[in-house]
Amino acid sequence: MANCGAEEDALARYRSPLVSRYASAEMGFNFSERKKFGTWRRLWLYLAQAEKSLGLPITDEQIQEMEANLDNIDFKMAAEEEKKLRHDVMAHVHTFAHCCPKAAAIIHLGATSCYVGDNTDLIVLRDGFNLLLPKLARVISRLADFAEKYADMPTLGFTHYQPAQLTTVGKRCCLWIQDLCMDLCNLERARDDLRFRGVKGTTGTQASFLQLFEGDHSKVEELDRLVTAKAGFKRAYMVTGQTYSRKVDIEVLSVLASLGASIHKICTDIRLLANLKEIEEPFEKEQIGSSAMPYKRNPMRSERCCSLARHLMTLVLDPLQTASVQWFERTLDDSANRRVCLAEAFLTADIILSTLQNISEGLVVYPKVIERRIRQELPFMATENIIMAMVKAGGNRQDCHEKIRVLSQQAAAVVKQEGGDNDFIARVRADPYFSPIHKQLESLLNPSSFTGRAPQQVAKFLKEEVRPALIPYQSQMGGKIELAL
Repeated sequence: MANCGAEEDALARYRSPLVSRYASAEMGFNFSERKKFGTWRRLWLYLAQAEKSLGLPITDEQIQEMEANLDNIDFKMAAEEEKKLRHDVMAHVHTFAHCCPKAAAIIHLGATSCYVGDNTDLIVLRDGFNLLLPKLARVISRLADFAEKYADMPTLGFTHYQPAQLTTVGKRCCLWIQDLCMDLCNLERARDDLRFRGVKGTTGTQASFLQLFEGDHSKVEELDRLVTAKAGFKRAYMVTGQTYSRKVDIEVLSVLASLGASIHKICTDIRLLANLKEIEEPFEKEQIGSSAMPYKRNPMRSERCCSLARHLMTLVLDPLQTASVQWFERTLDDSANRRVCLAEAFLTADIILSTLQNISEGLVVYPKVIERRIRQELPFMATENIIMAMVKAGGNRQDCHEKIRVLSQQAAAVVKQEGGDNDFIARVRADPYFSPIHKQLESLLNPSSFTGRAPQQVAKFLKEEVRPALIPYQSQMGGKIELAL
């Protein structure tokens, strides 16, 4: 094993498929070691710059030295230092100081580990939302185009997965879009509600900074404000313990778990429609559906979304339990858990959004299959219309109801017991009792007359709610996406 090359050696160890197989390069980088430790160094720079501007004896030369080495990270040295010190932050303080000897004395001045740890997490969470939101907007946009295209196409509705009144293909899609619009709003809110931990010290009292500034409270407050602004946040949490409240993580993962639920429902619907052969996800020319059954067109993209969405939905349990056991100002049993659940939540959300975008860009509709299913069920749904037409033609409602009850049960027996087609309308045509409305039967069975205001609802919903919600993302709407492995 020692003689294996770097690539072969990597294949000999477990790698999370979230990164190695599925997630985008951008989201992978957002949770990378390079992003993390590069952000630590930038936070140390912001702190030094702010402390200098408020009168601490820090020189321009020290600041310039730090600026020149923000990305000059010796990861091997940092790993060796951490192995020796058993402390990741101090290992990187020493590693940064090694390449910034003039600034060594003022790096991390007055700060605690959570100054870089928690503030970096908040930056990464914010940036993670900024990566997810345009992807979610693109999915909504693609589905909105689909809904608009098929706004008028009647299709059999289902309640309890049993045939129900007709809807339209576009209206059903709007049910999906509405859930995703709620998710878009929730993700925006969660991102915008994030605050910076800021410069708070070891137990959140800012005691070390008050000492640095010789009891000047206004300078400590200004230091917090300056560093918060440098990190791109409008506000910092006014009170913290050693960490920001772990309830923040609950809020973040709750909206991602909710997004997972939406996508699971959408993709389950698509899987059911694929079984009915009404709508299918895209299927590539050389794609293989089954190793044993060559004819199969398995909905593998939708299945992947459902599979990963289940994982995403469970991850919110981690911050719920973590927040509940944070004793007093903090306890370290949050750390290892958060390294896993925060990253995995964003990586998983990233994957399922990319996959759903790929699905929504290539949905295939089979109108003839949809029409055939309508023909099978619509005669039964039209019975009330037939009764009303007969009454208008002078018939007795109770007599008509009994005639239809008998004929519909006979037709149902043909369908269920003999596997035949629904011949209810043929029976109505053959019965002299219904001769007064025989010429009306065609219009009475027009599927579009059974979809109510579905087309109008689609048009109004897309115009008034969906399109306006997408305006902030217009510049990021272009380009199709290829499916990951």
